[in-house]
Amino acid sequence: MSAEGVSLMAQAAYAPEPEPTEPSFDVLRWHDEPWTAQLALDLLPETNGPKVEVLSGSVIVTPHAGIDHQSVERELPYLLHRAARRAGLWVYPEINLVCGKDLFIPDIAVLQSSGGGRSAVDVREAVLLGEIVSPGNRRKDVIDRPREYAAAGVPFFLRVDLRNRVLAMALYELVEQEYRPVSAAAAGSAFVMRQPFEFSVDPADLLDEEAPTAEPDPAE
Repeated sequence: MSAEGVSLMAQAAYAPEPEPTEPSFDVLRWHDEPWTAQLALDLLPETNGPKVEVLSGSVIVTPHAGIDHQSVERELPYLLHRAARRAGLWVYPEINLVCGKDLFIPDIAVLQSSGGGRSAVDVREAVLLGEIVSPGNRRKDVIDRPREYAAAGVPFFLRVDLRNRVLAMALYELVEQEYRPVSAAAAGSAFVMRQPFEFSVDPADLLDEEAPTAEPDPAE
């Protein structure tokens, strides 16, 4: 190989990497300006893995919660959606929700209209937002997120608490810019709500049974 060929190869090796031409998480390494919901939707890839949200100009990445959380998220939105359709509403788990410059991914969203064909919806379309509270995210789901949803004017907030694997549900209504409790129930009793649509469930029915403890091996 000629000296000129080696020189060209060396130049190529040290050339700066081009900016990505399609969504990639590599953008998190080089984008040093404040993030917005629209930037995240434009520059970051869609994922079925960790949640990627934007709050106050920063990207927040969180792993999936525990399996109890996933069990509730499998059952509850399905049951809610069946009831909501009778009232002309739509229910989705974990959708992209744009709130000004912030991007939230609530565990449950009840919308005024179908989200079909869209990658994100505006928070003003939400009738109810819900969070499933796990041990690792109590402050976010009990204090921070309801406060942000209330400030955005979301009429109802639903909280599902997994503390000690005894499920409890509570519905709150926005009154004078604050959420006030409307209905609540724990596992073994009926949770009933009348607004924004009629729905009832025993919270105990939303959680899978705990895995059996393995029997000790006599040979050990």
